[in-house]
Amino acid sequence: MQVIKNILGRLLALWAILVFITTMLLIYIPFLLTGLWPEPKRTIYFIKLSRIWMKIFFTLTGVRRIFKGREHFKKGENYIVVCNHNTFMDVPLSSPGIPGANKTIAKAELAKIPLFGIMYKRGSVLVDRNSEESRKSSFLRMKQVLDMGLHMCIYPEGTRNKTKEPLQRFHDGAFRLAVETGKSVVPTLIFYSAIVMPRKKFYFWPHKVEMHFLEPVKVERMTTEELKGKVFTIMRDYYVSRTSPSYPSPKERDDKSGT
Repeated sequence: MQVIKNILGRLLALWAILVFITTMLLIYIPFLLTGLWPEPKRTIYFIKLSRIWMKIFFTLTGVRRIFKGREHFKKGENYIVVCNHNTFMDVPLSSPGIPGANKTIAKAELAKIPLFGIMYKRGSVLVDRNSEESRKSSFLRMKQVLDMGLHMCIYPEGTRNKTKEPLQRFHDGAFRLAVETGKSVVPTLIFYSAIVMPRKKFYFWPHKVEMHFLEPVKVERMTTEELKGKVFTIMRDYYVSRTSPSYPSPKERDDKSGT
């Protein structure tokens, strides 16, 4: 039975790639046209198109999306949204799923992919983590994103979680940004994305994915370290409270998905 599931998972991965590329090409010209507008309208229109694109993609690949806590986003306010990170599925889920226009901090190397790279750059603040200059530049750009009234989405773990722990250690960036700008932080948890797209192999499996937005955390008089610790605890405790034997750790989910 597991062998059959592995084969089917690989076939579904091919289908997901075909759907992704086909729908991307169909919407590519409208994406390019968003460049005719100045910021922040450019990003606003870009995110609207991304929502249409991802709705089609997830529907055709059998992935049902569930969002909880969107009411925490207050009209006229923008936030720093921090998410846990398990798989490549997290970004196409989170960016269109966040209420309101937003940009995501993202790896610069992925912008080199033909065609896709142009769209990728439009919705992202790019950073080369091996370059100190790039990290400083990206921090300034994230401030500019917030100054425009957009949300800034950051994965504070820095990379996909490959451990047995609910969360990896957080980096300072998102929380230093919050302290320096005074913007509240929205702790956000993504569930089940590693079932849909495990890290270890070429595999795709239709399954629901969930994104839970928790109550914003105000900076008040906290330091970067204090804010980071508070948000980490909130996210870890919420994650653990929602887990059960039927929803194991990211590493165990990879193992169960067909290794």
